[in-house]
Amino acid sequence: MKTHRPSPFLSLPGAVAAEGVDDGVAAHYGDLFREQRALADGTGFVDLSHRGVVAVTGSDRLAWLHLLLTQHVSALPAHQATEALILSAHGHIEHALYLVDDGETTWAHVEPGTQEALIAYLESMKFFYRVEVADRTADTALVHLPAGSITPAPAGAVVRETPHGRDLFLPRADLESFAGSAGPAIGLLAHEALRVEACRPRLGFETDHRTIPHELGWLGSAVHLDKGCYRGQETVARVHNLGKPPRRLVFLHLDGSEVLLPPHGAAVRLAEEGEEGRKIGFVTTSARHHELGPIALALVKRNVPVDAPLLADATAAAQEVVVAP
Repeated sequence: MKTHRPSPFLSLPGAVAAEGVDDGVAAHYGDLFREQRALADGTGFVDLSHRGVVAVTGSDRLAWLHLLLTQHVSALPAHQATEALILSAHGHIEHALYLVDDGETTWAHVEPGTQEALIAYLESMKFFYRVEVADRTADTALVHLPAGSITPAPAGAVVRETPHGRDLFLPRADLESFAGSAGPAIGLLAHEALRVEACRPRLGFETDHRTIPHELGWLGSAVHLDKGCYRGQETVARVHNLGKPPRRLVFLHLDGSEVLLPPHGAAVRLAEEGEEGRKIGFVTTSARHHELGPIALALVKRNVPVDAPLLADATAAAQEVVVAP
């Protein structure tokens, strides 16, 4: 359910709207590879104003979130970015939160349309803690500045700085004025291509109803293995100690002679078994990269040989290891 109007940047020349879960922002502005190169060079900005924004206030906010999240946040320093997951009782990923605390409020951006379910869960877990949870999507928008960008954050913005760039939580009313000083607008497809290149998972793309953090390499960035007291912890500890998640994320170099990219959910098979062979995984995200050509991420069974050539839908693919088997 949308709680805000489509982005004002959709009225820019050449803007083509994204589809599906990313509806409401621009997929590109007419030149996908130029936009990718600009982003890789640290220029421009990406409109992510369709993402959900959740704010948690109150004196107990960090101690309370620490009990619910996979990440250690009880002593999270102000302005330090982190990310965290909320798991089911069986350890399956339900929510991914990208967090920063400004000293008074913990801000999180989440996948479009997931904030209502997240807030419902958080509200059910408040008990006696002094916290307030609010959906700020209607009045706060997210903008991404790439690593190396010299664009200053405007006054009043909450900045979440990561190795991949800065996420700015801006008043939604300030979006258009911000664009005037931030350089060229970059579409979401360029942002996604660099995400795939960096092998960074995204909820709802690299995940399904049974994904656990170990399969995606999320243990390194979103799970703290030395903390307890969160739902799904037993599964995380058991699989980590055994070292045998059922699936693993791989990076795919796709055959560049194919016109169409394999869509999300397309079957991945062993090339030696052909297009009618058994399914050993599925494509999670595919993209056209300005240097690497067509690329993709896929989730495959753990025991698939790391050097085995694959077929993604009908497209030949060579894999690179992201999560070791």
